[in-house]
Amino acid sequence: MRSTVVMRVGLAVVFALAADSVRAAPPSFVNDVIPIFTRLGCNQGACHGKGAGQNGFRLSLRGYAPEQDYLSITREFEGRRISTPVPENSLLLRKPLGLTPHEGGKLLTRHSREYQGLLDWLRSGTPGPKPGEPEVSRLEIAPDHKLLQVGQEQPLLVRAQYSNGHWRDVTWLARFDSNEPAIATVDAAGKVRMVRQGETAIRASFMGQVAVTIVTCPRDTAVRPELLAKRNNFIDDHVMRKLAALRIPPADLCTDAEFVRRVFLDTIGLLPTGDEARAFLADKRLNKRTRLIDALLQRPEFVDYWTAQLADLLQNRKESDHDVRGFKGVRALHEWLRRQVAANRPWDEIVRDVLTATGTTTANPAVGYFVVNVGEQREADRSPIVSSVAQAFLGTRIGCAQCHNHPLEKYTQDDYYHFAAYFSRIRMERREPQQGPSTLIVSAPDPNQNKNPVGVVQPRTGQFLAPRPLDCSASTVKSKDDPRAQLARWITDPHNAFFSGAMVNRLWRHFLGVGLVEPVDDLRATNPPTNPELWAALQKEFVTHRYDLRHLMRVILQSRTYQLSANTCPAKDKDSRFYSHYYVRRLPAEVLLDAICQSTGVPEHFDGYPAGVRAQQLPDPSVPSYFLTAFGRPNRITACACERDNDVSMPQLLNLVSGGSLREKIHAPDGRLNELLRAKTQADRIIDQLYFTTLSRPPTVKERSLVMSYLTQGDRPEEVFADLFWALLNSKNFTFNH
Repeated sequence: MRSTVVMRVGLAVVFALAADSVRAAPPSFVNDVIPIFTRLGCNQGACHGKGAGQNGFRLSLRGYAPEQDYLSITREFEGRRISTPVPENSLLLRKPLGLTPHEGGKLLTRHSREYQGLLDWLRSGTPGPKPGEPEVSRLEIAPDHKLLQVGQEQPLLVRAQYSNGHWRDVTWLARFDSNEPAIATVDAAGKVRMVRQGETAIRASFMGQVAVTIVTCPRDTAVRPELLAKRNNFIDDHVMRKLAALRIPPADLCTDAEFVRRVFLDTIGLLPTGDEARAFLADKRLNKRTRLIDALLQRPEFVDYWTAQLADLLQNRKESDHDVRGFKGVRALHEWLRRQVAANRPWDEIVRDVLTATGTTTANPAVGYFVVNVGEQREADRSPIVSSVAQAFLGTRIGCAQCHNHPLEKYTQDDYYHFAAYFSRIRMERREPQQGPSTLIVSAPDPNQNKNPVGVVQPRTGQFLAPRPLDCSASTVKSKDDPRAQLARWITDPHNAFFSGAMVNRLWRHFLGVGLVEPVDDLRATNPPTNPELWAALQKEFVTHRYDLRHLMRVILQSRTYQLSANTCPAKDKDSRFYSHYYVRRLPAEVLLDAICQSTGVPEHFDGYPAGVRAQQLPDPSVPSYFLTAFGRPNRITACACERDNDVSMPQLLNLVSGGSLREKIHAPDGRLNELLRAKTQADRIIDQLYFTTLSRPPTVKERSLVMSYLTQGDRPEEVFADLFWALLNSKNFTFNH
């Protein structure tokens, strides 16, 4: 009997030990410990994750280098952060518990899962990273879309799938952020709270993977169906459907006077002349707006304007004051772009020519794109060209992944250098000006060598990385080939949604004022478009019409969405993302200066250029102009669209209100106003002319009677008209497109 009991006890102990061995599998440093540091913020840029660390303790930003983190925690300063005999006394625990002075404050309690996770790891002997450990390959968030009311809350669930197929609930380890906290907030536990009516994305991140859910709070009152029924093309179908879902009423159609001014400024960057505005307003044909759009897309001014837009994108500038390419190279690339726009060359063909350019800037002006981006770097794969290509042609910001994993996207540091490997073969041969232009060459391998792989060395790991696209698809580059040719094929592939999406978003933002994705060149999974169905439809239209820029512009301009009024009402005055009305915006620097010159009849003088050259026609952004600088002309230093500043500032207002340049143009002897006065034009006609040349419309009865009252009071006519002209040029109706 006793032996039986002993046997049972012995078996129980054996089974208990076996069970404990399963349950007590030591925590993974990579998959269990680093996520805790990330959740607590320890390895963020504001704490130990910054370059110099914090108070002598440095971690890799968001855990992108676990092997370095392990050494910092367990080996640095003779392992003072770890107490092996008594794990509970480890500084790694005492500081976040607040038991030892900690600049980051108290982050843990003894009953928290984070504390227990770190303690389990310490008690297990602090195991380090292991080769072949499962990695997170996918992240899911639930629910993926939720309708909420103001004040209502919704908990989120986040699950991670690992490379071995295992799924894990990581809600308590994930980090949560709201794209617009003014609409919806989310706390550290993943609980969403709706703050006000609208729609926004909530993003979750865990171990380099991201997932997004959309939360929506419609307005209280549904939109009357008849307000949503009028549509011109598929753009309106998607916009009106979104407005109906959010219960935001659309604005009425803009007036003909508003449309003619708006479409001229947006399409060719110029105001309509007084005669052009009058002719359009007098035209009674039902299709006159479509006819005007088609005419503008064929004008030479269209070529000037869109050449300047592409020159901004390709950063066409002198590299520096000592740029050996100099002004000739800038002008050569400008003229090359002008020929592409004039011929309406497909966007994908233009991009392929730029990406694969070789030779001199004289023979192949597209080489200038590499001159300004490779700069003085001897190795192009270490230069700004890598991030510039991604941002300009894919609308994707990968520059931060050069130093660490992307904080908002799944791109890793390895992904960056795989992408950089496409530029590993190019070299910029610098020459003195008297020796001729710089030359971009593609280095070829020694034909006597049997093996010469294409790629770069990852600076942190020392690993050799071959060229690979950002989507991590398979890529093979032969040793004798220029890797950029394969890169160009991948970028311009019709199935590459980032390529078509980048240009679609830029054009949409240009004409509608706000991109479907903002910032316009920050396309990523955690920054979804405000109207995904419209986003997909525009990309399909662009691709099926072979990347025809003018066709896509025409479709946008013909939509009712573009032609809506800028007037708002309380039901839609907070909408800045769903296109219920036309968004008013200040004219770009070059457009505003050209509009002032056109209205006053006095051209601007630019050093080194003949009289009459417009600001939009300048090839070089370094041409001195206080006005253009004050009003946000980009220097084309980076590929970021944020270089162009269209915000209103005090220096701008002072320049217009009290600056001498505007007054000189108004009072110029050969200017428009003095020509009208010399011709002894009737007062009514002068008033009409000034209104049409600035606002593209006749004055209202109230405006006309106000001006006439000053004339009848005995004021000098030339002073009255000069003051009127000054007031019109300083009005919001002139300096803004609406």
